[in-house]
Parts: sequence; structure tokens; C-alpha cells
Amino acid sequence: MKSSFKGRDILSLKDFEREDYFHVFEVADRLRPFAEDRKNTDLLARKTLVTAFYQPSTRTRLAHEAAMHRLGGHVTGFSDVKMTRAGDFYQESIKDTVKMLEFYGDVIVMRHFQQGAPHEAAKWASVPIINGGDGWGEHPTQILTDLYTVYHEKGRIDGLRWLAVGDMRMRTMHSLAYGLTQFDCPITFVSPPELRLTDEFKAELREYDLDFREADHVKQAIADADVILVEPVVQPDYTKSRDEREGDVGLTPANYKITRELLSTKAKSDAILLHSLPRMDEIPTEVDNTQWAYYWQEAFCGVVMRMALLALVLGAQE
Repeated sequence: MKSSFKGRDILSLKDFEREDYFHVFEVADRLRPFAEDRKNTDLLARKTLVTAFYQPSTRTRLAHEAAMHRLGGHVTGFSDVKMTRAGDFYQESIKDTVKMLEFYGDVIVMRHFQQGAPHEAAKWASVPIINGGDGWGEHPTQILTDLYTVYHEKGRIDGLRWLAVGDMRMRTMHSLAYGLTQFDCPITFVSPPELRLTDEFKAELREYDLDFREADHVKQAIADADVILVEPVVQPDYTKSRDEREGDVGLTPANYKITRELLSTKAKSDAILLHSLPRMDEIPTEVDNTQWAYYWQEAFCGVVMRMALLALVLGAQE
């Protein structure tokens, strides 16, 4: 039996059961033609999305906005906390901000530098809250996008072997691990020693019976991978509202780079390479026009996935 998403917060993939994923994928497939044909529908014509972005965003914010427009809805909100009372002299609390924003729209998507901030918002809001990334916490809509991309391309998720490369503190990596606990998917994590999964997180994943291992070099695991998900190993500080570059931030060590040569000599010919972007040098542009590169399809699926989630939590789809 399908569980209803109407009025539901999308905060963590720990809240998702296996059937929830296929429910969302089904709705995404139903709405996908609107995005493919670049046409809008009136499904959410009387609804408004509020964007509350306390951290910079390109894809997450604009994909939610594009999804709302595709569904015929409206968008308001902010993309820079420094332009709000939450980021200036007043340092307005999440409670006060959200209690106000709920009167401006019907659903709120929040990105925040504090882990758990969207969960705090959900305690006070009378409208659904969607987590657009919270500090080092989670990024559920991104991994729903990635899982949907793989499901659409492969026709399944169960039985696929995953390779995750990058900084394991990343919110995407946390959501990925939680998401794969609902599928029969072994995963190998490759990262620099100082950026590996914490002992606490590994203990949690063992409780979920996730089939995972760790490796030191991407060459040790790429040959078996059906899906390769990459994030930079050189990251900003996600506990800050903004972390701007100062000077040379360093290059990606060879152990964690996905080059065209590596793919052509080691990877399966039908492996899917994903990257939520932005990238640095961990995937050189020479890879972009190969059969492995699926990050542009992933970006498209990001709009479709947000369309599905918005339509579901606002009760326009069941």
C-alpha cells in the first residue's frame, strides 16, 4: 500500500521506506514528459513555493524553482541570507523566520549551513519543509535525483554495485548511504584517510545492514562498479553560510580522479558516472563527451524529481 506524501516533510532519507522510492519514481515518470517537452502544466497553479537558502546554490534552488514553474506554480523567497533579517544585525531565529514564511507560500525548501536546521523548521511550520542540504547533514532531494537517474537508465537499482568517491563528510554521501540501505546494492567508499566515514556513521550503517567497504584508490574498485558517484575531495566548509576561495585550494590527488583513460581501461562500458556538481578537477572535461558521463542527464532529472516531490507533498499527485 502506498503511503501518502501529502503534507509530508522531506528531511532525511532515513524516513524513506523502500516502497516510498518507487512511489516517487512512478510520479516522476508521470510528470517527466512536461520537462522533456519544455511545457508547463497547471497542476500547482494555485500554489507557491518559498525558497529559504542560507547557503549558495545553483542546481538545488533553481531546480526547485524550475520544477514549480513547470507545474504552473509561483515562487518567492531568498537566495542570500545576508539580504535577510536572519543574516544581519537581528540574526532572526529559524522559528521566527519559518513562522513568517509559512504565510507566504504552501511549501518551503530550505538550505542551511547548520545541520538539522530544516528539521528545526519543520517543528514550527504548518506547511511541508524540504531539506535542500543542511551543513554536513543530508541532501535527500539530490540522492533521490541520483537514484531516479539510475533507475530510469538501468530500469532497476537492486543488484547494481556502487562506487562513491570524495569527501565522506558530505551531506550527499550520508543521504546516499541511507538511501542504499533500502536496496540490494553493495557500495565501496573511496576517500582520503582524513575524509573517511566516521566510526559512528559506519556503526550506524552496519545497524542498517548496508553492504559497504572502503578502499584507498579508485583503481581498486572501479572495475566492478555499475554506478560511480563522485564528489570533490577539496570542499568548502559547509558549516558556514559562505566560504569563498582564497588563493590556491589544491588539486585532486590522482587516487580520487576519474579520467578518461581510467574509464576506458578499467570501467565497465555501461557504467554510469554521476556528479551532483559543481566540480573542480576530479572529473576532467575530457570525460564529458564519453558514454560514461551522465551528470547532465542527472541535472535534468533533478528538475523532474523536484516536480514529483512538490506535486506529492502538495497533494496534486497520489
